[in-house]
Amino acid sequence: MLIWIAVNMYWLNNKGFDPYPFILLNLILSCVAALQAPVIMMSQNRQEAKDRERARNDYLVNLKAELEIRELHEKIDHLIIRKEQELVDVQRDQVEKLGFLLQKMEKIEEAFKNK
Repeated sequence: MLIWIAVNMYWLNNKGFDPYPFILLNLILSCVAALQAPVIMMSQNRQEAKDRERARNDYLVNLKAELEIRELHEKIDHLIIRKEQELVDVQRDQVEKLGFLLQKMEKIEEAFKNK
């Protein structure tokens, strides 16, 4: 463009084939822009389609991760309930053993009192 302007302004003394308002240059640039616009729009549409697909994949990955996290929470809840039940069973056994020991100690105390 600079060469075009320089040739028409200085070399041809602004009386060449495209004088100062550079109408021919403007016409050429407009034609180039008109040819570039559809190409740019098509590339934007392709990029938009890729972005939509990427967003869809991200959504599916997030959904799968959420389902797996829920499943892990359920497993942990199940383990906690099972461990709590085991602790209750252990405590029940310990209370029974303590009761048995108390009965034995009471019998021993009675035996010492009776002597």
